[in-house]
Amino acid sequence: MDFGTFQLPWGRRYALLVVLGYSRLLWMRFYPKQTMTTLIRGLESAFEFFGGVPQELLFDQMRSVVLSDERLGGCGLIMNAEFVRFSAHWGFRARACRPYRAKTKGKVERPIRYVRQSFFYGRTFLNDEDLNTQGEQWLQGICNSRRHRTLGEAPRVRFERDERACLGALAVRPYPQLTLVPQPSVPIRAPHRIEVQHRPLSVYAEAAR
Repeated sequence: MDFGTFQLPWGRRYALLVVLGYSRLLWMRFYPKQTMTTLIRGLESAFEFFGGVPQELLFDQMRSVVLSDERLGGCGLIMNAEFVRFSAHWGFRARACRPYRAKTKGKVERPIRYVRQSFFYGRTFLNDEDLNTQGEQWLQGICNSRRHRTLGEAPRVRFERDERACLGALAVRPYPQLTLVPQPSVPIRAPHRIEVQHRPLSVYAEAAR
C-alpha cells in the first residue's frame, strides 16, 4: 500500500494504491491531498471494494503510519497513534517496509509503476471525477481481469477462488477519526469607516426653526 504522485494539467494528484499480496487484486483512487484523512477514508473504500479486511497491510515509510523506525539500531517502530487506533478498529496489523530493503519496498512500488504505464500515460482526463471514473473502468476491465505475468491467471479469478474467504469481516461503522481537521480560515474584514461631518452650531439652529 502506498501513494503515487501524478501531475495533471490542473495540479498534482496522489493515487492511493492497495494491492492484495496473494491475488494481486488492486484498488486505486486519486486524491488532491496526501493526508491522514485521505489514508483512512481511502483504506475504508478499499476494504469495501475487497468485501473484507486483510490480516495485515504492508506500508512504505509514510509519516501517517510510522513516526520513527529504529529497527536498524536494534529497537522497534514508533507508530502514529491515530493509525494504531484505526488498525484496531478495522482489525488488521500494520507492517512497515524496512529501510533499504529492496525486496519489500519493491512490492509496494511495482504497482505504482504499472499504473503509470498501463493506465496513466497516453490518456486524457477532464477533471478529478473523470480521472477516477476512468480509473475504476481500468481496474475492472484491464488491471484485475488481465492474465498476470507472474501468477499466470487473472487477479480477480485468483481472488474469488482462494483469497476472498480469508479476509476479515468489515467493521460495523467507519472509524471515528480523532485528529482535528483544520477548518478553512474566514477572512476578517475591516469595519467600515464612519465619517462625521462637523458643522457650525448656527447651521443646526437654522434647521430647527
